[in-house]
Amino acid sequence: MLPALRQIGRDLAVANPLDTQLVVTTFILGMMLGELVFGPLADAVGRKKAILAGLAIYVAGSLVASFATSFETLIAARIIQGIGAAGPKIASRALIRDRFAGEAMARILSLVFMVFILVPMIAPAIGQLITATAGWRTIFTAYLGWAALTALWLAIRQPETLPPERRIPIRLVPLLRNAALIVRHGQVMALTIAAGGIFGAILLFVGTSQAVFLDLYAIDALFPACFAMLALGLGLSSFVNSRIVVRLGMEPIARSGLTALVIFGSIFVLVGLATAGRPPLWLFMTLSFLSFTAFGFLFGNLNAMAMRHLARVAGLGASLISSISSLVAFLWSTGFGRFYNATVFPLATGFVAAGVIGLLALYYAGKSRAGEV
Repeated sequence: MLPALRQIGRDLAVANPLDTQLVVTTFILGMMLGELVFGPLADAVGRKKAILAGLAIYVAGSLVASFATSFETLIAARIIQGIGAAGPKIASRALIRDRFAGEAMARILSLVFMVFILVPMIAPAIGQLITATAGWRTIFTAYLGWAALTALWLAIRQPETLPPERRIPIRLVPLLRNAALIVRHGQVMALTIAAGGIFGAILLFVGTSQAVFLDLYAIDALFPACFAMLALGLGLSSFVNSRIVVRLGMEPIARSGLTALVIFGSIFVLVGLATAGRPPLWLFMTLSFLSFTAFGFLFGNLNAMAMRHLARVAGLGASLISSISSLVAFLWSTGFGRFYNATVFPLATGFVAAGVIGLLALYYAGKSRAGEV
């Protein structure tokens, strides 16, 4: 979507250019709403059915978006897409939790996150090509086709990991009781907020990156290549994390990653102060690459650390963890993004704040002695 944002703004007569960030952030808002539903659903009907139901909703949102004639309709469609995307996101995490625990789960989540990040390395280039040749609406047709393909692949290849005897019927009182146990779990909530801050920092970059490259460095056509270079750092560190986490442990790696993010982000702020918020391109790319590398050591570990206490209610737990972290990410990226002023300051301060909040949350989680839900 990123290369198409300005074209969308022009075609749909968006008055404030900053509002085009909502095309990204409202998708996360919709995902947050869907996450509240798909966790209990995955516990009640199984992981595969929940994923397929989410993909069906995602397809519906893609259809609405492809025919949108106003920005408000497009935003509504993105929320629908986000609700649908919550199905695969939540149920797949529960599926992983069914089969793995501890560092082994962190390893798998790191591999998942690596693929999740490597895809955006080529996605802006694909989006730019589609927008230039067929218009931005065709991007949503591509989303629709990809959702159908993955649904078919899942239906054929993926066995169900939650047998009927382990399923939890959707009953309001037990659901609320289990949800209360999760929300009151100090370690789970601290790590969830930390993961939300990291996700929010990534979304902040995604939402403002096209404007940064265009406003500060007059880079337009080469934007996908620059974005891919930065995403490569995140993908590589996620892969390295998957190789070392079983040996070194999740907590030490996460602590080191958060410390590195604070250091790189602080250097980013100081460089911004020295250059009136417009550092040379090579320095911007270097600091962004290092910050993205730190992200790769965090996302899988923080989520696995939060999930390890939730074996009995993995679906509901994944639902609440993802929903709350998505809310934090939405507020984080939207809040810092609104301060974008054609400088790197909102981006750099968002990185530093995410690292500091993460370290505080990790410290609190380490002091808590809460047991398994």
